[in-house]
Amino acid sequence: MRIDNFNIQGLTSAQVNTAREKFGQNTLNYKKENSVLDALIKLAKEPMIILLLVASLIYFVSGKTGDGTFLVSAIIIVSIISLFQDSRSRNALQKLKTLTQPNCKVIRDGNLEEIKSESLVVGDSLVVEEGTSIAADGRIVHSNDFSVNESILTGESLSVLKDKEKEDNLVFKGTTVESGLAIVTITNIGNDTKLGKIGKSLESIKEEKTPLELQINSFVKKLVIAGALVFLVVWAINYFHSYDLLDSLLKALTLAMSILPEEVPMAFSAFMAIGAWRLMKMGIVVKQMKTVETLGSATVLCTDKTGTITENKMSLARLFVPSGQKISNPEDDLTAGERQLITVAMWASEPIPFDPMEVALHDTYIKLNKEDARQDFKMAHEYPLDGEPPMMTHIFENGKGKRIVAAKGAPEALMNVCHLTKEERQQIEQAIQTITSEGYRVLGVGESDFEGSSFPETQQEIPFTFKGIVAFYDPPKKNINKVLEDFYEAGIAVKIITGDNASTTTAIARQIAFKGYEQSVSGDELMKLSDDELKEKVVQTNIFTRMFPEAKLRIITALKAKGQIVAMTGDGVNDGPALKAAHIGIAMGKKGTEIAKQAASLILVEDDLSKMVDAVAMGRKIYANLKKAIQYIISIHIPIILTVFIPLALGWVYPNIFSPVHIIFLELVMGPTCSIIFENEPMEKNTMTQKPRPFSTTFFKGKELTTSAIQGLIITAGTLSIYQYSIYQSYDEALTRTMVFIVLIAANIFLTLVNRSFYYSILTTMKYKNNLILLIIGITITITALLLFVPLLTAFFGFAQVNATQLFTGIGVGFVSVIWFELVKIRTRRIGNSNRPVFGKSVAVMDELR
Repeated sequence: MRIDNFNIQGLTSAQVNTAREKFGQNTLNYKKENSVLDALIKLAKEPMIILLLVASLIYFVSGKTGDGTFLVSAIIIVSIISLFQDSRSRNALQKLKTLTQPNCKVIRDGNLEEIKSESLVVGDSLVVEEGTSIAADGRIVHSNDFSVNESILTGESLSVLKDKEKEDNLVFKGTTVESGLAIVTITNIGNDTKLGKIGKSLESIKEEKTPLELQINSFVKKLVIAGALVFLVVWAINYFHSYDLLDSLLKALTLAMSILPEEVPMAFSAFMAIGAWRLMKMGIVVKQMKTVETLGSATVLCTDKTGTITENKMSLARLFVPSGQKISNPEDDLTAGERQLITVAMWASEPIPFDPMEVALHDTYIKLNKEDARQDFKMAHEYPLDGEPPMMTHIFENGKGKRIVAAKGAPEALMNVCHLTKEERQQIEQAIQTITSEGYRVLGVGESDFEGSSFPETQQEIPFTFKGIVAFYDPPKKNINKVLEDFYEAGIAVKIITGDNASTTTAIARQIAFKGYEQSVSGDELMKLSDDELKEKVVQTNIFTRMFPEAKLRIITALKAKGQIVAMTGDGVNDGPALKAAHIGIAMGKKGTEIAKQAASLILVEDDLSKMVDAVAMGRKIYANLKKAIQYIISIHIPIILTVFIPLALGWVYPNIFSPVHIIFLELVMGPTCSIIFENEPMEKNTMTQKPRPFSTTFFKGKELTTSAIQGLIITAGTLSIYQYSIYQSYDEALTRTMVFIVLIAANIFLTLVNRSFYYSILTTMKYKNNLILLIIGITITITALLLFVPLLTAFFGFAQVNATQLFTGIGVGFVSVIWFELVKIRTRRIGNSNRPVFGKSVAVMDELR
């Protein structure tokens, strides 16, 4: 039965263009915020910008126009850097939005085409089927047992039956097809749809912040409060020493500026958005930003079999007819019974097949029959796939009143609705066991002579005759063995959750060296377990067969209850609840239904599971680099804060060694370092041989924070030592300030290089491919040299000319105050090597990650 039998030709290309010119694109367009203006407003609220504005104003009021002008210039530079990062993030997110635009099927010029839903026009003939999201409002012109879930509009989760003959023959954008198939003539698109008219309220819904984002915000707020308190204390101390209001205010602002870690939230947002963009380039669409931070923590991957582990290229491979007493190959000379089996199985398939098994049945039917009877029959009634185990039934009639009632589904389901003797059942079960043990996927086929127009409520009430078994072969993907090895090496357990039977799944699992293929649990067995029993079972078992939605959801819930971070792949309507429940729901881009894509947080564009290895690697890389960036920020802020505060608090000779101009210069050095250099760092070679990090891990407690604090304190010791050395050498304030500044700049450069890895030595990380390292460090060294050796700039910053001995003394102190951490890394590697298990071949570091 082809599309032209519905007497629907669809629009011509010319009509499509005319409709698009008249009604526009099928997109929801509302008054958009001015993103640049919003970014500027957000920037104006930043504490650092406010402090700089206040400091520059004080300089101007005090008559120090040079310093005031410098701070205004600094405000412009900081703003440009922030706007650049914001632009990178927004551009990355905008590109992601275009990829999450769903596709739809339309009939145009008599042909079935797949297009982007935004290209849909008024008058188009839209084909919608089970599992798809309806892309625009329209009127049904043809349907088969068609029902829709309209909860997005009505809040009512029950499906609604619709038909062109019924009063309710309209469908609406955003609703999803629960069952059947329909062809719809589009009446409204974009803002004119029912969903479009209420879209403003939907757009106002904001995504909740992730735990890590909340931790970062909390950390920054605490430091802002601390900065405010210290600001008041320092202002008071300076004021009671000098009774100069403006001068004491400037010195207090200097310390407050040194405390604010405004780079932290900037780095977080940049890493997440750009990470999602990098994943997109690899064929992985990230729908939710929080997924990027979760990827590196995944401990379990639950995957379906068909199309994920296997090719999803079904070919009819075996036939069994009870009367024939043998298992046949479709390529052999077939008996009349075997030909009839294929014909009945075809009629039990969708008229417009999209499932690979149904496509194979239609193709085989065409090869075997010179006369195509599909032209003469129309579907009179349809029972969609349901039941446990599932089956489906189609009822066709032709103009002469001849009826075909055909069913297919799990062999157990068909055997239950057919009147079989004990011997017949045993014979069929033996044939199934023989076929499935070779890795074939089987369907039972039944036919009925049901008459009358009063169809039973359920298909299971119809009496059927068992026609036989059709078996399909779906070979494993060629790269699946390597993919599994990579997951195992990364410490990620893999579990197969499939609707197929145990024998077929076990046979495929054995072929691909799947761990734990020896035992499996069926959906029915699983549902009988208590919650406590299930928690233990899901850990011990890796193959789950004959699964249905409730069983899948119980598995995901039980794994989460055991503290696992669960990633799950899925493509069908039935996978929706489990995909949504998983920490990382992964939908297939090609064979995935729109319901699956809506429920998922990731979409694999090419349906390639190896991309999940890449995604996990990227997630781990992003997290590791973000951790490096934040640890760097904390480590370098500590010496700046203490170098400003301690001389003042202890009443040293030069109590105010730095002014706002010095602090803002150091801030300008740190910003690009943390958000540009570290974001561009490649993945370390041991990343995918480590265990997944616990999801509860943060940057702000335990080992990481201690490491950063110690690094910062030792750099502080270096700066204060050079301070005291300068006093001992009877240097004046300008030269002392210069020496301290050189130590800080040198320490910043060496800290950047040392902290590229907390495991591998600096000699190893120097070989990492990151061209931005030389660029940013080169710029830093060049500008610092200008400040030290160009008299005009030297005088402006309150520095003094240094000789070679003084210069290299400052650089040497900065080097020593950082390089000691290499000794810690040597010890870490020794401990790691003695405790490390023997792994297989390491995961190759991808060019995209480098």
